[in-house]
Amino acid sequence: MKEKEFINIIKNTLNSKYIGDDCAYLKELGIVVTQDSLVEDVHFKMDFTTPYQLGYKSVMVNISDICASGAKPLYLTIALSLPQYINSDFVKQFYQGAKKACNGVEIVGGDITGSDKIFISITAIGSSKNRTISSRSSAKAGYKIILSGNHGSSAAGLRQLINGEKNGKFVNAHLMPVARIEFSKNLAENINEAYAMMDTSDGLMDALSTIAKESNVLMSIDFDKIPFDKDLKNFNDYTDLILYGGEDYELIAAVPENFAQGYIIGDVLSGQGVEIKYDNKKVLYTSNDIENKLFNHFKENS
Repeated sequence: MKEKEFINIIKNTLNSKYIGDDCAYLKELGIVVTQDSLVEDVHFKMDFTTPYQLGYKSVMVNISDICASGAKPLYLTIALSLPQYINSDFVKQFYQGAKKACNGVEIVGGDITGSDKIFISITAIGSSKNRTISSRSSAKAGYKIILSGNHGSSAAGLRQLINGEKNGKFVNAHLMPVARIEFSKNLAENINEAYAMMDTSDGLMDALSTIAKESNVLMSIDFDKIPFDKDLKNFNDYTDLILYGGEDYELIAAVPENFAQGYIIGDVLSGQGVEIKYDNKKVLYTSNDIENKLFNHFKENS
């Protein structure tokens, strides 16, 4: 089984109209809600991160989901499950990092329990007031595809951490990501038409493929227009880092041309899948092609 298959089973079992996007949009309440979990040795290793960095990133990835919806991040609750060896200094540093990431967002509660490994679960709430909320199913032929910033840096940082490097811009990109609050705000407050937006936490190609599938369109991309740090070219597989490396937490959106901002990397066309142009050659990728190259939390059971 794979993660997306589990999600589809849950969605179909509950017959829910809310499940499918980064956030559930509760229109009658004027809010969006999201929840994200981080598990030790699956999403992070304590050999690679400090408690401060872990608290910071745990909060920032949830704020990023709120930004992906177009809503304004407002509140968080944090649930921690901690092993016996964890001390009060860990908890203090974790929440110092979490507070630093908040930048106006307020932590309003949570829970603490015991466990065999560190488990973090955060619920985030955002306001939809005076904003147009996005949906993965709202990309339309004729729209432009836009990005908020560089891709591949976080994956390169993880590679360096695994290889024993502890510092540098790529390592920092992996451990201390920044949610694109202003990009989201500028788009959601000004657009008045349906649009699609996601963060690229699971990889740029994953986001492209998901929007293509949910909107039943072809996402046509010019690789040369994707922004990335030029030092990535020091990695032999830098194109894979850019396309498939996750945890950059940038935003990708499909919007009408007059609302395009940031980096314009391609066009939404009639069709299905993701098309990448390399050196004047176009390669079409199906959702299965992309899924086979992405990180899968349930790989051992698939």
